[in-house]
Amino acid sequence: MSSHCTDTDSVDSAPATEQWANISRHVFNSYVEANNAFLAAMGLTRPSEASATQPDVDTTTSTPAVEVAFGDENWVMERSTDDFDTLGVGDYVRFRKPIADVDVTAFAQVSGDTNRLHLEPEFAEATQFGGRIAHGTLVAGTISAALARLPGVTVYLSQDLEFVGPVRIGETVTAECEIVEDLGSDRYRLHTAVVNEDDETVIDGEAVVIINELPTK
Repeated sequence: MSSHCTDTDSVDSAPATEQWANISRHVFNSYVEANNAFLAAMGLTRPSEASATQPDVDTTTSTPAVEVAFGDENWVMERSTDDFDTLGVGDYVRFRKPIADVDVTAFAQVSGDTNRLHLEPEFAEATQFGGRIAHGTLVAGTISAALARLPGVTVYLSQDLEFVGPVRIGETVTAECEIVEDLGSDRYRLHTAVVNEDDETVIDGEAVVIINELPTK
């Protein structure tokens, strides 16, 4: 691994301060979108939005498997149930998103993981992968994103991961989480995986989480 940043054409074309500003804006906007999505999932709105006139929206669903975009038109969620009270073994959630170049660059800045394999095209082309790949932990973050979309409030207790294959920059991945055991006291064991566009597993693992009912306030 390397402790320095990229020397790609895209990096050289702008001053470091401008790059950081752009990345910071991207990360901030992502957090804002995620927060808005979370509020929307709970049926809440931001104060500025609550006072605005909103069109009538049909929120009913004809099937327990609901597919909804959260925060970004390229982010898609599907889950087997929307009802916390019926949550149990066999229920699942899936979350799909593309792993964009800006995600990889932002993750390198936020985490400090500036491995040249993820950032420098010429260096990466000379490796066994033949080109840049996304950080494994960045891709694994889609599992956390999926778990957060189970009905209720999900809290991680543990996560085991096996990195099976690489994810190329620009690929769309899907995190799949299925409850395989009810451990009692709102604790569950889940099989977790991330698959690529060819439905090939790139990350496999298991998680233990607590899923609490949404607070009433």
